[in-house]
Amino acid sequence: MNAATWTILGYLALVPLLGVLFNRHLPSAAAWATAGGGMGVVMIAAGVAGTRIGGVGTYGVAGAVMNTGIWNLWYGINTFLALALVGLVFTRPYRRLKLTTIGELFEQRYGTSRCGWLTSLCVQSEYFVVNIIEPLLIGVIISNVLGIELVAGIIMGSVVIIMATAVSGLKGTSFTNIIHCGVITCGLGLVAWVGAQQMGGVSGVMARADSALLASGKDLDAWWSMVGLGWLPIIAMFFSATIHTPATSVYVNFSSSARSERVLIPAFLLAGLLAALMSFLAAFIGVEALAKYGADAGIAGYNSVTRIAMDSGPLLGGIAIAAVLAALISSGGPVLLASSTMVVNDWIPASKHFTHTRKLRAYRITSVAYGALAALIACYCGYVLGTASVLQWLLLGYAMVVPPAIAIGNIFYVRATTEAAVFWGIATGYGLGLLAWLLNKLVWQLGLDVTAYITTLLPLVVIPNVSLFMQPAGPRLAAWWPAFCRLRATAVFLVVLGLLALAGLYAGVYGGNRASATPWRDGALVYALLAPVLLTGAYGLLAGATKPTAAAWGVLGGWALSGTVWWLSRRHGLLGDTVYLYIATCWPLVVVPTLSLLRQADEALDERAASFYRRLRTPA
Repeated sequence: MNAATWTILGYLALVPLLGVLFNRHLPSAAAWATAGGGMGVVMIAAGVAGTRIGGVGTYGVAGAVMNTGIWNLWYGINTFLALALVGLVFTRPYRRLKLTTIGELFEQRYGTSRCGWLTSLCVQSEYFVVNIIEPLLIGVIISNVLGIELVAGIIMGSVVIIMATAVSGLKGTSFTNIIHCGVITCGLGLVAWVGAQQMGGVSGVMARADSALLASGKDLDAWWSMVGLGWLPIIAMFFSATIHTPATSVYVNFSSSARSERVLIPAFLLAGLLAALMSFLAAFIGVEALAKYGADAGIAGYNSVTRIAMDSGPLLGGIAIAAVLAALISSGGPVLLASSTMVVNDWIPASKHFTHTRKLRAYRITSVAYGALAALIACYCGYVLGTASVLQWLLLGYAMVVPPAIAIGNIFYVRATTEAAVFWGIATGYGLGLLAWLLNKLVWQLGLDVTAYITTLLPLVVIPNVSLFMQPAGPRLAAWWPAFCRLRATAVFLVVLGLLALAGLYAGVYGGNRASATPWRDGALVYALLAPVLLTGAYGLLAGATKPTAAAWGVLGGWALSGTVWWLSRRHGLLGDTVYLYIATCWPLVVVPTLSLLRQADEALDERAASFYRRLRTPA
């Protein structure tokens, strides 16, 4: 066996063993799920950064850079934005509510469990995919390096993740993530430095990358541009990779694990910087791989990171492979822990009455069973579907978590949000998002990530509108037309559907005939001016709780934003030719009801809601 083999085997054996020895004696279920609330900045930062990076943030970014350009640096930027968003806005409320899973938040706020179950389903849609991907990719790497069967490699990877998680809990996985993050950062940094030195420094890498791109016939300006594929894919990545993060249940575990509120914001900001740095290093290695091997070399998977290192010697190759394995294990452990806590707390009602010892045993048994099931499916995927098909599911999993994340933001900051609105916002976003994904795969076959837009925009529209229209109608409308009052929400949604269809029609006409049709002649700009006025007027007529300030923002903001986007598309070619039509429609649908609800007094809250918001304001 060469140095690379010994490096990999030693890393797989020693690091999880250290985590087990560090925290093998757990006194309670809380110690397993939230470390007993005693972790500091370094432990939380390493744990959170490890959960975020994974294989997608390392060799996934490197391979994407080779194929489509450095616009993939936005993944690292969105990683920092996502963790900064959670750290600044959501971590302290999570800790004050003493949550173990994200689903518990809905029960504390409304006293019902259906929103919690639905949210757990959304989050598990992502986590189940992650729990399959990590052992599968570890198995692929181990089987290729050691020359063993793929099943044996997957089993080895699963045992490493399950053992470290089931025995040591959150504190043990955070401790090992300190080592993993160090190995990832130093390993990728060393590979990037060695590769640059071999090609004459950064300028030499860029020059050779230009030559490789010219030889393959690719557009140099687009490849080197941060907006090489346009703004729409960047916005879609932001929707799926950033907005979903507040509902990611593992960050609830880390928030409740802090020994003080003061450590949460620095810990999550540090985690965001670490995870973004790892992605940036991986992206630079992708540029180096392009420069050295060419755009048509057929390099994919973890080889996009390790090929340069292996060609430089077995020791450096072993370090590079250890860095990739560290990225996979660092996300696999905490995600398996969060998945197990959700299964026990959200889907087993009797768990509320478990003793600490019994719940700890339930957590451990569930983590072993969950991990074993994921390993079996990983074996099937490895032989039948391949790794590429499974990685595509991860992007879908990210988008499926966006609806509950938007619902949580509404609960925290729009206090008049109702339980029915939250349920239907999450349900429509999740269900129609899945449907759109299927239609896009089977029928539409668009290059755009349609699912990310639908899972974001539907909850933004549905949650405030259902909350607003569940309130009593105005006295004039109730006196004039009592039957219509009962149907006013349906009427508004029918108007909305008609406007969206009209926007789509104008988009098709204007987008398909831009050379011959002007926006004034085909009515597109007329529509963009009238849509905010018509929608805001409908709110004023049909929703008695609509506020004048909200109506003004709906009209003026719709004009300003859609006009700005129209000008950018006409003068600079940004955001597409017809995006402003959809903005003119969607802006008042979100802003008018949301601002109207925000301006309502807190006196209308019931005792449960008042108690919930008192706890949010009280430092713990």
